[in-house]
Amino acid sequence: MNKNVVIAQSGGPSPVINNSLRGIIETCRMFPAKFDKIYGGFHGIEGVLKEELIDLSAQDEEEISLLRTTPAAGSIGTCRYKLKANQQEDFKRVIEVFKAHKVGYFFYIGGNDSMDTANKVAKLSLEQGLELVGVGVSKTIDNDVGDSEFKLIDHTPGYGSVARYWANIVQNINEENMGSSPADPVIVLQAMGRKIGYIPASARLADLKREMPLQIYLPEAGVSLAELTDKVNDELVRSGRVIIVVSEGFDVGDLGELKDSFGHTTFSSSMFTAQQVIVNHLNKSGIKARGAARGQVSGTDQRDTIIYASTVDLEEAYKIGQNAVVIAVEHGSGYMSTLLLRPGIIYNVDYDKVSLEKVANSEREFPKEWIAENKIDVTDEFVKYARPLIGEDWVTVPVINGLQRFARFKKIFAETMLPSYAPQAYKK
Repeated sequence: MNKNVVIAQSGGPSPVINNSLRGIIETCRMFPAKFDKIYGGFHGIEGVLKEELIDLSAQDEEEISLLRTTPAAGSIGTCRYKLKANQQEDFKRVIEVFKAHKVGYFFYIGGNDSMDTANKVAKLSLEQGLELVGVGVSKTIDNDVGDSEFKLIDHTPGYGSVARYWANIVQNINEENMGSSPADPVIVLQAMGRKIGYIPASARLADLKREMPLQIYLPEAGVSLAELTDKVNDELVRSGRVIIVVSEGFDVGDLGELKDSFGHTTFSSSMFTAQQVIVNHLNKSGIKARGAARGQVSGTDQRDTIIYASTVDLEEAYKIGQNAVVIAVEHGSGYMSTLLLRPGIIYNVDYDKVSLEKVANSEREFPKEWIAENKIDVTDEFVKYARPLIGEDWVTVPVINGLQRFARFKKIFAETMLPSYAPQAYKK
């Protein structure tokens, strides 16, 4: 007997997350004998807990198709709610909701914390006698899911687009800096990346021949503020200008940071930024050039701007969603849809599966051998890894009256069958 499906998203979104959602929806529709109604958890697992299930089967074909070029998570929403081991009421509620709505398949799109949730739900369902197939769909702009040997997953959908964003932003900043360097010789750019340097590292893709006075500060490099100052002044003496790309997690001391429910620092919500501290410090201590240091903090535009999306990333996000459905049909529960680099000089990937146990709460590191000897650049090996991910051309985005046309779902929800419920972590 065919069963209903719930798809949900968790954590920070990406420019291509909705194409994974589209891949799942369209592939489920190819198996009408397996899948019946397709629901979306409205704002992730929170929507499941609240029994807010948006009916994706009732949406127009055009809107489903437009998910391809709809960035971020406005279609069905995301959340930063984590099902922790002590929240037994929440786990019980998830099973109750799935049972009430005859859900037999659960697809969870997200990063390492989301894979942990998918794993727990899949296990608990089995213990509770619910025949539920739970499959994870990898997503994160930080590229930190999996292992540091790249054997579980080569890269996560979302990263290639953010890497492309930074390659283009640095290109344009270089034009600005070349022209305005007599007055503004130093520009400090802050990139996302709490503890891992894949995003700031991608700035190197803007300058493959290393012709710009570009300095990249990864959190793993361990450069101090004093060392940064010396390196900046050395470059000013050589070139008269310098572009600095710094991770938001660069250690400049206490920033009065806020943390999300996963325990991760939310730098974009904090009182100060590493970029501002660095700019203030350089201007106060004095730089070896006329003019002053200026700064720019890229915020959520890194992950919510479709125009910078990588065509390669879009295609892989869709196929990793498709592959999740194939896994559910052919292999069952307890896996994450993954992709692995195919050997050879021509870039290509194979779609595979990996046990959720292996990736739940995993956190890969940026390889130390990819950090340049001077600690302010990355090696050619990183460039070889990351360059194919940003693609070759621009994404074509539908436009009406000069504005982008995004998917807009009708707010058609499944009928509620259970008493109202507040997520356990929100109860006082």
